[in-house]
Amino acid sequence: MRAVSSHRGVLDVVDLPQPVPGPGQVLLRVVRCGICGSDLHARHHSDASADVAREVGYDHFMRQDHHVVMGHEFVGEVVSYGPKTRRRWDTGDLVVTLPVLRHGDQVHMTGLSELAPGGFAEYVIAAEDVTMPVPEGMDIDLAALTEPLAVAHHAVRRGRVGRREVAIVIGCGPIGLAVICMLKAAGVRTIVASDYSAGRRDLARRCGATIVVDPAEQSPWEAYDRPKKHHTTATGLFGEAIDAMHLLQKVPRLPWWRVMRAAEKAGAVPRGPVVFECVGVPGVIEDIVTHAPFRSRVVVVGVCMEPDTFRPTMASNKEIDLIFSFCYDPAEFRETLHLVASGKVDPSPLVTGVVGLDGVAQAFDDLADPEQHAKILIDPSR
Repeated sequence: MRAVSSHRGVLDVVDLPQPVPGPGQVLLRVVRCGICGSDLHARHHSDASADVAREVGYDHFMRQDHHVVMGHEFVGEVVSYGPKTRRRWDTGDLVVTLPVLRHGDQVHMTGLSELAPGGFAEYVIAAEDVTMPVPEGMDIDLAALTEPLAVAHHAVRRGRVGRREVAIVIGCGPIGLAVICMLKAAGVRTIVASDYSAGRRDLARRCGATIVVDPAEQSPWEAYDRPKKHHTTATGLFGEAIDAMHLLQKVPRLPWWRVMRAAEKAGAVPRGPVVFECVGVPGVIEDIVTHAPFRSRVVVVGVCMEPDTFRPTMASNKEIDLIFSFCYDPAEFRETLHLVASGKVDPSPLVTGVVGLDGVAQAFDDLADPEQHAKILIDPSR
């Protein structure tokens, strides 16, 4: 088969043996595969990611001197099955899969390990148990977005965003746009999107952002009608507590402490917006902690691979919740697939190009320009 191999930062189209499915595995013909931001990073900086992966117990993340077929956002047609499979789908059926592959006792990351070649190829191996059928009539390009949208779905769930809360998305690259899509699907009414790129701001509007700002011209923290419970100063926060006590103690024999706990359960207490950090470069967390209203929840979705710093005393004084989000679970993956298939999520603005295997290297370069592309898909048949 033809495939794109990454070695020391160079992407080459190579001829490889067609893979053979092992126990519990299914062979797929790749129909579409997305290029992820982690692919762009791993091309040149995989050693740093591999070092972190080793610290958390995975020793087989790709390194620069490996020959790796990347690609973990794919949809494919069933070709054949290995032994000990249920053969749940017919030949030619379209499926998507969680990008993990088991070899014995080891679980490997598809497209990010030499031991689990990915979807930048004509064929790919998937684990049958975590493979799911594409609903009938679903657009193939959109099915290929299931994996990155599942990352966003998980992040939105981690943030526990209520419909009447304000969500602020910092950075409108592919993952920021995916978060906006999932926030809209969750019914969040106020979605503020911030990005320096005019092209990405336009995509943010198309994905469902209600307020879009260029941070060079307007602060995202001032772009929305701030609810009374969003406090930006300590005096405002403490003053509200004093005012509440003053009112409550006017009522004789009122157990004011119970009233305060009831108000807390009802959400009628000072609380900031839910902020999604979707940039992943040093300094962004510190900037958010410094400028976000008191008691904001910050969901870190962007993956910063360099050492970073922020002032814990600032986060502590403002009682900022820092929540880190990385992946998803199988149920979230399936939910995402069906949300897109039903039309409740429309990620079509994300797809800005489709290339064949011969165009992958150029596509990696093109994705460096935020004004040109968001998500490029690979069609190995081109």
